[in-house]
Amino acid sequence: MAPEIEKSKKDEIKEKIDFLFAKIGGLSKVQRLLICVLTIAVLGGSYYYFIFVPKNDILSALTTQHERQVAKLASFKQKAKKLKKFEIKMAMVQEEFDIAMKALPEKKSLPSLLRGVSKAGSDAGLVFQLFQPASVVDKEFYKEIPLSMNVEGRYHQIADFFFQVAGLNRIVNIKDMSMTANKNKSGLIQMRCNALTYMFEASKEENTNQGNTKNKRKKRG
Repeated sequence: MAPEIEKSKKDEIKEKIDFLFAKIGGLSKVQRLLICVLTIAVLGGSYYYFIFVPKNDILSALTTQHERQVAKLASFKQKAKKLKKFEIKMAMVQEEFDIAMKALPEKKSLPSLLRGVSKAGSDAGLVFQLFQPASVVDKEFYKEIPLSMNVEGRYHQIADFFFQVAGLNRIVNIKDMSMTANKNKSGLIQMRCNALTYMFEASKEENTNQGNTKNKRKKRG
């Protein structure tokens, strides 16, 4: 019974289609052309509104997102170039700072610096009548240590002393210098001056970090 019903439906559909084509065939050329145009318009409109527009919206959104990402990437590249220049500059500043720090003795190396100044005078043949550090002057990250000196010697010995002090790997500035001839000893000169040297002052934070490091090492030991 089922195959007969299915065959009957197929025949019915076929008859309707034949009837539709027969009816269209009976129309004039203008009417058939209009039907074709309307059919194409309906199909085109359906494609435009249901397929093209949604896809175009997605494409526009992706294009906008792509442009934003490209602009962001360009910005990051520009910042990366600036960062590289900044790192190079920081490395140069750090190198200059390290060189300057070598010229600033720490507290523990200050006695050796003072001995170096004293040795320079002795090697030059000078006789020290006064060699006395004065009160320390605190600065932002270093300390100034004035040193009062009275020495006696010949002119070339004093010049040799200055030459040796200039050759020290630490900063020592000679200032407030005065010279007088020794009336009792011919050719000898008495020189009074102040030598100014500098000492690196570690910040409280650095001292704390160094203390913590030492404590950790003791615990490990």
